[in-house]
Amino acid sequence: MRVHHLNCGSMVEIDHADGPDSPLAPARAVCHCLLVETDSDGLVLVETGLGTNDVARPAETLGADWVAVAGPVLDLEETALHQVRRLGYDPSDVRHIVLTHLDRDHAGGLPDFPDATVHLHKAEHEAGLTSGLDRYRAAQIAHGPKWATYVEDQGDAWFGFDAVRQLDGLTDDILLIPLGGHTEGHTAVAVRDGATWLLHCGDAYFYHGEVDPDQPRSHPLLDLVQVGGEVDRPLRLANHARLRELVRLHNGEVEVFSSHDPWEIARYAGN
Repeated sequence: MRVHHLNCGSMVEIDHADGPDSPLAPARAVCHCLLVETDSDGLVLVETGLGTNDVARPAETLGADWVAVAGPVLDLEETALHQVRRLGYDPSDVRHIVLTHLDRDHAGGLPDFPDATVHLHKAEHEAGLTSGLDRYRAAQIAHGPKWATYVEDQGDAWFGFDAVRQLDGLTDDILLIPLGGHTEGHTAVAVRDGATWLLHCGDAYFYHGEVDPDQPRSHPLLDLVQVGGEVDRPLRLANHARLRELVRLHNGEVEVFSSHDPWEIARYAGN
């Protein structure tokens, strides 16, 4: 397998919160997606970021209030569709999409790949289709995605996490890991990349300092975003602690990153 790290939606510029001695420069928040070239299952897209419809009709598909706050760049060249083509593939080569959750900045690209099977937690699927919450945008799923959903009480252990699921029709090198708190059915997605697992944590956390096992620290602005979106604060914070322990015990075996931290995706520049 080969894994490409894609930014499928730049947003407002943010400062780091690592202190005055940090070498990090301000950077735009990102929508960190993975494009996985598999040997037998075609292309697998982990997250979709913002899609072409979002660029063309942001007020309709994303919501004017969210656009005003998040400040998306809305560049067609950043959409997963255009990046897949730039890598020499046809959009139909994307046979599977795996989502951490259905928030607008994670599911915006779904209409660009209408024939792909979309894998996600069953509770997230139900919330996205029936809750009526503004965070879930009807225009992004109006095409009728081909859903494959999974319940939390089934699965295996993985580095201390339970109910970890292999996905139907996919290699066991891609796994779905319940990691709730941000939404009803939020998950992480693990992808084996050679001898290392990549753990895409979605919005389980927003800032790299939150999973530092030695000096955990948060980001004041991104904290406001997390608190505003959470459905279960104790569970969300407990998962921060679990991720710090994962980093402490399995650094080198598992690489942890989230959806929007621009300094995390910079580690993988060129991949």
